Amino acid sequence: MIALYVLVLALLWLGAGALARRLWSTYFVPERGISRRVRVIGGGMLLFGWLFVPVYLLYGRTALLDAEVRELCAKDGGVKVYETVRLPAERFDKWGNVRIPSKRDAALADEYYYEIDTTYFRTGNPEVWRSRYWVTRRSDGKVLGESIRYARRGGDIPGPWHPSSFGCPDATTQESIEKSIFMKEAFK
Repeated sequence: MIALYVLVLALLWLGAGALARRLWSTYFVPERGISRRVRVIGGGMLLFGWLFVPVYLLYGRTALLDAEVRELCAKDGGVKVYETVRLPAERFDKWGNVRIPSKRDAALADEYYYEIDTTYFRTGNPEVWRSRYWVTRRSDGKVLGESIRYARRGGDIPGPWHPSSFGCPDATTQESIEKSIFMKEAFK
């Protein structure tokens, strides 16, 4: 299936090139008074466009969006811890994680909960978004820490494969923020 798709794209690309060559030879022949220099420069521009546009559509858009995502990450991406909390060892599971429910799923007895907010800068294909994850203490409503992540998905040539993606910082920020906020209490 993929091979057929690539074959159709290649035939379309070659057909567009053959059509451009035929139009060029029909309308820009030396008998009509167009100088050799104009034909060479115009032909070079057509050839450059014929080669550059598919490459830009394949790699240029995603590279520009990835650079934009990197710039946004440098400004405010990453993990920020505002307060650390010491909890007894029994609150941690065997992997050292604390169970923190979402605000929607938190019971009244849960001391802490998390929230996630996603803002889309660009939707469709490609899409770019900002995801903010933060942990709040129920008793006083104080935000203990947050992580901000930017990501891009898509922008590639369409097909039956998965779209490419890029994000920063890495996707393990949710786990790392909880491990940065919650510490095991030392034995007394």
